[in-house]
Amino acid sequence: MNNLRGAFLMILAMTGFAAEDAFIKILAADMPMGQVLIYLGAGGGLGFALLANRAGHCVVSRGFWHPMVLLRNGGEIVGTAAFITALSLIPLSLATALLQTNPLFVTLGAILFFGETVGWRRWLAIGIGLGGVLVMLRPGLAAFDPNALFAVLGALGLAVRDLALRHRPASVHALQLSAWGFSMLVPVGLGMLVFDQGPVRIGGTQLLQLAAAIGLAMAAYHALTHAMREGEVGFVTPFRYVRVVFGFAVAWVIFAERPDLWMFVGAAIVVGAGLYTLVRERRLTRAARAAGHTSSPCPP
Repeated sequence: MNNLRGAFLMILAMTGFAAEDAFIKILAADMPMGQVLIYLGAGGGLGFALLANRAGHCVVSRGFWHPMVLLRNGGEIVGTAAFITALSLIPLSLATALLQTNPLFVTLGAILFFGETVGWRRWLAIGIGLGGVLVMLRPGLAAFDPNALFAVLGALGLAVRDLALRHRPASVHALQLSAWGFSMLVPVGLGMLVFDQGPVRIGGTQLLQLAAAIGLAMAAYHALTHAMREGEVGFVTPFRYVRVVFGFAVAWVIFAERPDLWMFVGAAIVVGAGLYTLVRERRLTRAARAAGHTSSPCPP
């Protein structure tokens, strides 16, 4: 295990995702969201399918129909479609901050659906983190934007994806999962276009922006996968939160967004609660391993 290399790859992945979000927001200003999803799904799906085949993993596989893989793809569809919709409707900084509730939803889902047992400290962290979401959304006040709920839905969908990923069959490779996940966006985009004004003609600049978004998404996914392999999960995962820093910076420089004090306070609460949950889980995992090691009988 190389924790420093894993942390570096995780930071690189989060940088790529933040830049991808910026390109998607730019594209969404002049292009229907369904069309954006079609291009991203087709480009990313084809790219990862080629990488999978090159590595000896066929994308036409019975593993696609495994219940956990189907659940993972469903979460990818809902999470990605909702978050991209949020990017087109609300400030990038708000969408990025709300997406950081994902680890809290993952922990909550593990408790409710997979029988994971947690103590009162992590329950308290989940409650505080969700309180941070309310600080950012401010329901009932004039600043409340219902479109921000798309970002929350995106975090929920991606939490389903992450939970299902933990229980996928070992025979299914990460490249296959990435190819399937991206490809699922194509029919969703086609469905959205039916209820939209239809596709628009794109120019050379938009083609370059699409290529950049797809390339960044693939590179970020690749870096994320290798980050989890290179370092300990408990050490590497907290570096996901640097996406907030990069997202706020991109929103400030490119889109001239100026988040107010409540945005920073809410984001800090969510990130703090998520970090505590991850650190607490890491400590308990280490303690369980140590207890198992010390309780094992000595060899004769």
